[in-house]
Amino acid sequence: MNSGSLWTRYSVMLVAAVLVAFAASSSAQVQSTTTTTSGIPTKDVTIERGEVVAVKGNNLFVKMADGTLRDFPNVPESAKVTVDGQEFGVHDLKPGMILVRATVTTTTPQVVTTVESVTGKVFHVNPSLSVILTLENGQNQEFKIPNERSSWWTARKRMRGV
Repeated sequence: MNSGSLWTRYSVMLVAAVLVAFAASSSAQVQSTTTTTSGIPTKDVTIERGEVVAVKGNNLFVKMADGTLRDFPNVPESAKVTVDGQEFGVHDLKPGMILVRATVTTTTPQVVTTVESVTGKVFHVNPSLSVILTLENGQNQEFKIPNERSSWWTARKRMRGV
């Protein structure tokens, strides 16, 4: 084996080792924590009323309380409605029967909070927009300031922060 190819092999391994070390150190610079908090659920109840106009095959035609005519196509044989305590399938429904449907929708709000912690020295501040930090590995990284309430606008060059 000649010394040129040996030198090339060692150079490639050295570069690979530096890249792995850089990746490991840069991933440790910014730590992110995400939490999800559920709010108080709310329920929305919608009541629909209508009168059976016709049944053709498995298609059900209902005149709604607001006067509109609605077509419920391909109602499955397994679908049942309760009228005066009795269950009826689509073929048992007769014109003039009154149908009432209650739909309950529950909504639970979710608040997702992500906190990024970074250790570095302030390199440059663009008030209320961004801050550039020099990280522990010597690299500069820009961070966007998410809102106007942030205290980063008071940061000064060479200031240390966590």
